[in-house]
Amino acid sequence: MIDLTYTEKKDTRSGFGDGLTELGRTNPNVVALCADLIGSLKMDQFIKENPERFFQIGIAEANMMGIAAGLTIGGKIPFTGTFAEFSTARVYDQIRQSIAYSNKNVKIAASHAGLTLGEDGATHQTLEDIGLMKMLPGMVVINPCDYNQTKAATLAAAEYEGPVYLRFGRPAVPVFTPADQKFEIGKGILMNEGTDVTIVATGHLVWESLVAAAELEKEGISCEVINIHTIKPLDEEIILNSVKKTGKIVTAEEHNILGGLGESVARVLAQKLPTKQAFVAVNDKFGESGTPSDLMKKYGIDSTAVIEKVKSLL
Repeated sequence: MIDLTYTEKKDTRSGFGDGLTELGRTNPNVVALCADLIGSLKMDQFIKENPERFFQIGIAEANMMGIAAGLTIGGKIPFTGTFAEFSTARVYDQIRQSIAYSNKNVKIAASHAGLTLGEDGATHQTLEDIGLMKMLPGMVVINPCDYNQTKAATLAAAEYEGPVYLRFGRPAVPVFTPADQKFEIGKGILMNEGTDVTIVATGHLVWESLVAAAELEKEGISCEVINIHTIKPLDEEIILNSVKKTGKIVTAEEHNILGGLGESVARVLAQKLPTKQAFVAVNDKFGESGTPSDLMKKYGIDSTAVIEKVKSLL
């Protein structure tokens, strides 16, 4: 039986905020920058405890990235904070030239990613960010699934030497991974063993995939569910070992079908083990205003969509 018990619902951005607060207490080199979204990024406690280590840049995201790059030269570990749309597309030139190209130790903390930021609508709903960021040489791309994993990922990002893109969200979602977990960059996690189909999911779609797997189990369909919290570097081994057994794979993500996790997995499979694959992702559209659950349903990235895609392979 798949265990769908969870302690509570919490937003993943609070995991980042609490991780940053912990880093403020344990690592004197960690500094934070924000583009006028302190509350949204849950930076309040860090700022209260470390006012001299916080820089309010205002609505000048490109400037924020340049300042962050400069701070690394003196040995600081800067975390920049704004919405994912404004952490990537708006400042791609600055990230490429000032951070990625010179391998600066900047941590780009990107909240409100994907459709689930909800009512703010299409201009704020980035569905292209994973693609943009994974294409930059040397950039690590992390998309954790719940509060606990986001907090652990924040701590791991600070330990890692080099640029990191950390993607998280706004809605309260189940907290179902261990509170004391050690986050390993580039290591997928087997959430459920199965024999019929592999489901590889990231971010908010990990929980949706577990819900789908539990429903499918009632129909006698056995799904192996893998949590790929790091899109780059991708854990090829865990994916290949699973599809050797199942022979079929569904990828699930809150991102455009073009350029996301699904295409990274497809590349690995094409090169090493060609496998039938179905994609749960937004089908090359912009978002719109709505509640997170309504949007996930409309755009085909909820547990029902995962079930449909699994059955399409059987």
